[in-house]
Amino acid sequence: MKPSPMPTRRRIVLVAHDNRKAELVDWARFNRGTLEKHELFGTGTTGTMIALELGLPVSTFLSGPLGGDQQIGAAIAEHRLDLVVFFWDPLEPQPHDVDVKALLRIAVVYNVPIACNRATADFVLSSPLMAKEYTPSGTLIPE
Repeated sequence: MKPSPMPTRRRIVLVAHDNRKAELVDWARFNRGTLEKHELFGTGTTGTMIALELGLPVSTFLSGPLGGDQQIGAAIAEHRLDLVVFFWDPLEPQPHDVDVKALLRIAVVYNVPIACNRATADFVLSSPLMAKEYTPSGTLIPE
């Protein structure tokens, strides 16, 4: 399966655990001008918070513990997402920890950029590659 070019209007999913939601909303508010140029997705609560705070459309999946993480993983495998911004909490046990690990794993397998903290999200969003067509290489999926 050969990777196809990402469109210049990226499909970005925004996800955060409860302890990190305020930080993600703050980051999204700071980056509203850039985010409004892209198609946004989110898990239930996080996506709704981002939509209300930024006044931008955000398509939502289910809440993470109710299957949202698995829906995002499926969207990655089906090449329907280009970037994951997931402010997860590695210090707090999560009842759906296996789903979180599966989501992180599928993003790596399909070579989808995944930012798990604010610094990485800043670097990715401000990259010159965000403004032009990009074809990822090095996927773990055999061609």
